[in-house]
Amino acid sequence: MTTLAPPSADPSAPPAGPPDPPPPTEEPKQQTPRPPARPGLALAGAALCVLAAVLLGFAANLTIVGHLQHARDQQTAYDELRRQLALGTAPVGQRDFEGNLLEQGAPVALLSIPALEIKEVVAEGTTSTVLMSGPGHRRDTPLPGQAGTVVVMGRQWAYGSPFNHIHNLPVGTRFELTTGQGKSVYEVTGIRNAGDELPVAPGAGQGRLTLITSTGAPYTPSGVVRVDAKLLTPVLPNPPRDLRSGWIAPSEQALGTDGNAWLGVFLWTQGLLLAALLAVFAHRVWGRWQTWICAGPLLAALGLADSQAITALLPNLL
Repeated sequence: MTTLAPPSADPSAPPAGPPDPPPPTEEPKQQTPRPPARPGLALAGAALCVLAAVLLGFAANLTIVGHLQHARDQQTAYDELRRQLALGTAPVGQRDFEGNLLEQGAPVALLSIPALEIKEVVAEGTTSTVLMSGPGHRRDTPLPGQAGTVVVMGRQWAYGSPFNHIHNLPVGTRFELTTGQGKSVYEVTGIRNAGDELPVAPGAGQGRLTLITSTGAPYTPSGVVRVDAKLLTPVLPNPPRDLRSGWIAPSEQALGTDGNAWLGVFLWTQGLLLAALLAVFAHRVWGRWQTWICAGPLLAALGLADSQAITALLPNLL
C-alpha cells in the first residue's frame, strides 16, 4: 500500500504568519451624562446677563451711542424745521399750523451761538426724553423773539452735551434764534448761579432769553447755571397762550425727572429678562458659540433700549 506524500511547499511563497485576529465587536459609545438641571443657577445666569446688558447699555447711552442719537435726531429735526419754514407752517406759538397744541419734541427754533460753535434745533418741551435730542423750549414761556422771558434748557454732558460750555459765554456775546416769525438776535447780559440776584423783569415790549443747564462734575449734576440775554431785535407778535407760567409738570422743571418712563423700563426689562432666560436655555442644549452669536446682538439691543428708558428717570439737564 502506497501513501501519498504531502505536496512540497513553494520555496518562493512567504512564510505563513499568525492567524488574523477576529473583528472587534462594536460597543456603544458611552455619552457623558449631562449635569442635572439647576433652575436656580439658570436664573442667576439670566440675571447676570440682564445686569451686564443694562450696565453696558447705560454707559453707551450716556457716551457714544447717546451722542450718535443726538446727531441723528438733530439732523431729522433740522430737515423738518427747514421744510416747515419753507412752507410757512413753522409754529409761532403754543399751537401748530392746524390749531393743535404743539406736541413735545416738535421743532420750534434754530439756535446759533457762533462763539461756542453751537447750532442746535430747539424742540418743544423740557422733559428728560425731549432733551435727549437737543435743547428744549420751556412750554409755559414765549417763543424766541417774543415779549417776555423765554427759557431754553439743554444738557451739560449726555446726549451731545449741547450746553456744556454756555457758562463761558462772556457778557456782550450775541447769538441768534430763528423761528417761524423770523430771526431774533440776543446779547448776553450775565451768568447766574444758585443764590445770585435775579435780574429785573423785562418791561412791556421787551424780551429776554435764559439758557439753562446743570453744574457739577461730569454726569453728576449738583446745581443749575443760567445765562441771561436781552433781545436786540424788534419784539415779534405773541399769540394767545394756553399754558400760563407755571402750568407745566415737575418733570419739565430744571433737573426734573420723567416719571412716565417707568412703564418703558418695566416692559424693556421684562423683554430683556426673557431673552436672557432663552439664552441660558440655548447655551445648555445648543452650545456656547452658537448661543452667543445669536443671543449677543439681541441682548445688546434690548440692553440699550432698557438703559435709555432708565436714563429718562435721571435729571433732564444731565
